[in-house]
Amino acid sequence: MEMIAKYVSKCFSTCAKMAPTVVLNNGVKCPQIGLGTWLGNPGEIQKSVKHAIDVGYRHIDCAWLYGNEKEIGEGIKDKIEDGTVKREDLFITTKLWNTFHEKDQVAPACKDSLKNLGLTYIDLYLMHWPVAQKNLGTFDKNLPFKDAVNIDVDYIETWQSMEQCVRLGLVKSIGVSNFNSKQLDRLLSCAKIKPVMNQIEVSPNLNQKKLISFCKDLDIAITAYSPLGSPARPWAKPGDPMLSLDDPQLISIGNKYGKTSAQVILRYVLQLGTIPIPKSINPKRIESNFDIFDFELSPEDLTVLDSFNCNGRAVHAEELKDSKYYPFKDVEF
Repeated sequence: MEMIAKYVSKCFSTCAKMAPTVVLNNGVKCPQIGLGTWLGNPGEIQKSVKHAIDVGYRHIDCAWLYGNEKEIGEGIKDKIEDGTVKREDLFITTKLWNTFHEKDQVAPACKDSLKNLGLTYIDLYLMHWPVAQKNLGTFDKNLPFKDAVNIDVDYIETWQSMEQCVRLGLVKSIGVSNFNSKQLDRLLSCAKIKPVMNQIEVSPNLNQKKLISFCKDLDIAITAYSPLGSPARPWAKPGDPMLSLDDPQLISIGNKYGKTSAQVILRYVLQLGTIPIPKSINPKRIESNFDIFDFELSPEDLTVLDSFNCNGRAVHAEELKDSKYYPFKDVEF
């Protein structure tokens, strides 16, 4: 039975579609869609990762904060051992959490993620936020800023230690997440290794065209988190902007191409020039989210989707607001 299972898995992989890739500024190739893993519970995420790899995903987006790196690593290990993929076929991203920004904590935190994932290197290591926080010893992945204390550690210092992770061979590429244009400018003025990526929230409600264009001019790629508007976010309040997959305009566009509203949204985010990383544990949705490379939205479709833009940010990180490095204050983009 085990041999049959391995044969079926290999056949699935052979038939699976492969996502196109983008070439990062250091020459590394990154698949244009990834599996998001935030809120992926340990009992579910291993299966989701394995199914995603069978479908054709080669880009898995992780973070130390999510508390599920070990299970993700087990899913990756299973698919390497059954012959579906080789390690070099995969692009694994994980992130340095805010409480490990001090220079002597960065490399140990990276090594901890490597141990959790069961890997010898990480393809892309991101600074999760530009704000440092005090390590209180407990974390809530659902409300990651709750009860944390912001501290004054310059993200430039943190970046220099991330560069050391490259030199140590722990990671292939480094980048940032949730950085605004001014912070990127400042970082570039000091960096010896240029960031390859800025991972930011992008959806029809928050299309971030200015920041995407700014990063493109700097040859910094964009990963788009919460591309479907993060409907499951625990902190959502009544009246907050929400993307509805039942919106008649999305349904109408989808009907033109034989696609779902979610696929229309993901295609829009892709055509903005970003790499979407939708999260799902539902096998059918994992498959559907990947199936966005066989159609292209027309200029008229893009205009309709542009009209959704309302600065409707889902992830405000309000508990970071008292930090001078808070990225969503007093900046245009």
